[in-house]
Amino acid sequence: MSDISIRVTGAAGRITLTRPKALNAVTYQMVTAIDAALQMWRDDPAVTRVIIDAEGEKAFSAGGDIADLYDSGTRGDYGFGQRFWRDEYRMNAALRSYPKPVISFLQGFTMGGGMGVGCHGSHRIVGESSQVAMPECGIGLVPDVGGSMILANAPGASGAYLGLTGARMAAADAIYAGFADTYIPELKWRDLIAELETGANPSLLAAAQETPAAGTLAAHQADIDAAFSATSLPDLYSRLAAQDTEFAAAALKALGRNSPLAMAATLLMMAELKGCGDIREALALEYRFTARAMEHGDFLEGIRAAIIDKDRKPRWKHAADTLDQSVVQAMLAPLGALELTFP
Repeated sequence: MSDISIRVTGAAGRITLTRPKALNAVTYQMVTAIDAALQMWRDDPAVTRVIIDAEGEKAFSAGGDIADLYDSGTRGDYGFGQRFWRDEYRMNAALRSYPKPVISFLQGFTMGGGMGVGCHGSHRIVGESSQVAMPECGIGLVPDVGGSMILANAPGASGAYLGLTGARMAAADAIYAGFADTYIPELKWRDLIAELETGANPSLLAAAQETPAAGTLAAHQADIDAAFSATSLPDLYSRLAAQDTEFAAAALKALGRNSPLAMAATLLMMAELKGCGDIREALALEYRFTARAMEHGDFLEGIRAAIIDKDRKPRWKHAADTLDQSVVQAMLAPLGALELTFP
């Protein structure tokens, strides 16, 4: 498959995303190929670790490939999206629970679906170009691919801040928030991967780590907690307005671009998943929203405004100050026969 390279090199099962011109956006075929490789290597004694990387300097993966989702959704076919997210989430769960080391190297943008491939392994390496983000609310979705669990367990209310604003995390902030483990300058990566392929102990990664440039999340933690511990969007907006700081103004501007329905659902998810350590629980909750997102949410309109027409003027279904909480709760209600299950 030209979009992804899957092979065994020495002691390592190797997964490389190979569509740099598309910022390594994850397609459905890539999802199924990764899942099949993980199953194949799980009980193979010759494969003692899995290494995931990507071609190109701009992105490990800037997200999921949403063109097919948009095309099918606008035709009234919601089944493809539901199948895409179902199989993607199962792959995310397989990565999280994998019995062998999974080592990922996350240069450039790692967002959305790319985060789901790169940020659930045992050793998550970031470098000087790394920018990690969960910007789903901007296209009418909630932070998904297991990202909701990482966000919910981030320090204080920083998960709600990152999930609702889509703020980008450089290396230090990605480590602080729980999306990465180790900062290693990118010039070292090629040699480290070569050593890992020979069967070297993954502890060599810790020996190679350095201190990244200072982040911003910890410095703003008090302001984040004061505002983003809110339990409703109107309360959040009023708290930010009362802060009257550059940080609060930037946060309000970011919120103003995003789907109120998705943001309100994200707030509920942050509260429900706080302390959750089982990614399957988080993925099942995410799927309740995403399975409904085309027909009942803002997903198709969000894609139209951001990707198709690129007018950046989405017409969301609801306003932040009049959104009925029962509508939000309905997006996260059990799905019955459609409920996400795991093999």
